[in-house]
Amino acid sequence: MREPLISVQNLKTYFHTYGGVVRALEGISFDIYPEETFGLVGETGCGKSVTSLSIMRLVPNPPGKIEAGKVTYRGQDLLQLTEDQMRRIRGSKITMIFQDPMTFLNPVLTIGEQVTEVIEIHQDLAKEVVLLKIEDLKDKLARAQGNTSAGRAVEQRMRQLEAELETPPKPRRRELKKAALKRAEAALRLVRMPDPEKVVKQYPHELSGGMRQRAVIAMALSCNPDLLIADEPTTSLDVTIQAQILTLLSELEKKIGASVLLITHDMGIVAETCDRVGVMYAGNIIEVSETKALFEKPLHPYTRGLLRAIPKLHKDVKNLETIPGSVPNLIYPPSGCRFHPRCPFKMEVCDKEFPPMLEIESGHSVACYLYPEK
Repeated sequence: MREPLISVQNLKTYFHTYGGVVRALEGISFDIYPEETFGLVGETGCGKSVTSLSIMRLVPNPPGKIEAGKVTYRGQDLLQLTEDQMRRIRGSKITMIFQDPMTFLNPVLTIGEQVTEVIEIHQDLAKEVVLLKIEDLKDKLARAQGNTSAGRAVEQRMRQLEAELETPPKPRRRELKKAALKRAEAALRLVRMPDPEKVVKQYPHELSGGMRQRAVIAMALSCNPDLLIADEPTTSLDVTIQAQILTLLSELEKKIGASVLLITHDMGIVAETCDRVGVMYAGNIIEVSETKALFEKPLHPYTRGLLRAIPKLHKDVKNLETIPGSVPNLIYPPSGCRFHPRCPFKMEVCDKEFPPMLEIESGHSVACYLYPEK
């Protein structure tokens, strides 16, 4: 059995408002394994984004509070770390792409300033500063052809710098900025940003929506994270750019060896990009499966309803199928299974207690009383 990279266990996050306590997450559990894309899918308001903010410990407090649970990353519970300890992980080992890049990027700072800030905070650039100096000296050495004394001086300085690579000295601020900018340009080049040397000098409003999203992805990847959380990364983009961004994320996952938590409400995106998927409804995870198995044999009535609601290109349908009823108020959620007021297979037990998550087939689990415990 593989060890999960990150394990979320019985996570509960509530928001204490004047209207009452919003039970946004009510004991969710799932694992993400190394080098896999795990999709989290569900309707708007089901708790997908709150899940990502809880993992990153970015839930605004007040009114939000993580009430219970564990988020285990490489053997340590992130919920028990101090803020300083968490800050070393956040942005370095676990990074996040937010929904709308214009609300995430600072409008008064250039793209280069924003990407380099992340790099300077989380990366030790002392060795890179020395390597840049060596590169500069190589250029000088090439220009000093024919000037023997100048060439010898450059070679002597290069040997000194090569010796410094073992224990690099603390760089000056100007040298640090230069090294961080080189790393930022490399990160932008990695996400296929056109003309990165020019983009680092531009402001967010000077870029298109797709370029802004690439800049945000570059910031997230600049420190080679273990886990990349993508919270609906294509919501504000047109269909063509959406496809480019999704293809880019898939390629980068393989290139840097990171795991991806992809949050979306689009089942088409799930089918195309995810290895496994968890289905959320009203603050609960109700089904977890490999993606192919979920589409071939959905188990939970809510998952079936979601898939039936997708229009079929090969069928002429006048009216799309819908799930009757509406999403419950999470201040006063239904008792038992939160889906039971809308479920066509509702039984007497459904409103008494939330069903346990049972593994019905290998790797395919569901929380539903239609599948009795063996």
